Amino acid sequence: MMRVTTLVNATSRLHLLGSLTFCLVVAGLGCGGGGATKNSCAVRAITAGANHTCVLTAGKGVRCWGVGRDGELGNGSTESLATPPSSDVLSDVAAVSAGNVFTCALTTAGGVRCWGLNVFGQLGDGTTTDRATPTANDVLTGVKAISAGGGHVCALMSTGGARCWGRNQAGQLGDGTTDDRATPPSTDVLTGVQAIAAGGAHTCALLIGGGVRCWGRNVFGQLGDGSTENRSTPPTVDAIGGVRQVSAGDAHTCALMETGGVRCWGHNIDGELGIGKVAPVFSPPQTDVLTGAKFVIAGFNFTCAVTETGGFRSWGYNSDGQLGDDTILNVDRWSPQSMDVMTGAETLAVGAGHTCALMSSGGVRCWGSNADGQLGNGRAPEGSMFPPTTDLNDLGTVCK
Repeated sequence: MMRVTTLVNATSRLHLLGSLTFCLVVAGLGCGGGGATKNSCAVRAITAGANHTCVLTAGKGVRCWGVGRDGELGNGSTESLATPPSSDVLSDVAAVSAGNVFTCALTTAGGVRCWGLNVFGQLGDGTTTDRATPTANDVLTGVKAISAGGGHVCALMSTGGARCWGRNQAGQLGDGTTDDRATPPSTDVLTGVQAIAAGGAHTCALLIGGGVRCWGRNVFGQLGDGSTENRSTPPTVDAIGGVRQVSAGDAHTCALMETGGVRCWGHNIDGELGIGKVAPVFSPPQTDVLTGAKFVIAGFNFTCAVTETGGFRSWGYNSDGQLGDDTILNVDRWSPQSMDVMTGAETLAVGAGHTCALMSSGGVRCWGSNADGQLGNGRAPEGSMFPPTTDLNDLGTVCK
């Protein structure tokens, strides 16, 4: 998700995006849409890469759609899909995380398997060869959670340790070097971690005590240490405390506070920090830009949140209507919307120019850019500036 300057359109903004950096597995949800019941489950979790979208079905399978040119859909093809497929590319999955143009899954046994672009070794199989299907064997075991970023992947081990591999030009792997790594390391770079978030070229960890520590690229202050110097190892002090969830975007970072407030820092040329102006912020702010939130996700150059009541609000870049507020000329927002754009959302996934919501009913709805079919509605390349009122179809029907 690394971006240096404001570019012309969403297609040109794809440099090292890895969007869903924090994935929730929501169990026991029914299919979306009017009249859906809790007896037939559709989706447990959703994630988005630059221009592709993946879901974890209630049957513990992974299905992806959108751009497929680098094999990121995992179906053995490099063709794009404008609608969700009818079969899984991998089964017995506990979580899925989409990076820029690759995807990783965490199996129910605690193993990691990845597919798609592999130029930096982010698939972890010891090569730099792209893969159009998931690796046949786990590249790492004993894993509790995963997060795929711009060109790197981080794993939260069951022991609470953090390990990362893939691209490392800014030290985002945290191993003290700037050398790429094509296999997961055998030792942790940080311990006492409860959640991990891989961004464009930086990584953030949420510690068990509620503190946040970040490392990697810091040109815009996204590490929150008050400087703009890159860091190749995790810091020894927290950038902020009292945090419930952390999300690493392209070049900014956001925290959901234990109080339900949202605070962001780093890159801000498009208003993605939500502070009402476009100046970068090098340290976590002392005040919230939004209160009453239960989930936040930092995207490429925009940010989205779900409120405690299930409402959706967003701010930042709006090139393709990804903020979902149907504004004329897709106007950027420097502050969160004052009213909910939609209701009934459980969690969110964001890509380079599209947003998807996992509804509390278990359905999926996407809007924004659709050049490669990432909205899954079969209408590519026609995008949408507002959330649809009905859920996507064919995302799985068997609840286990």
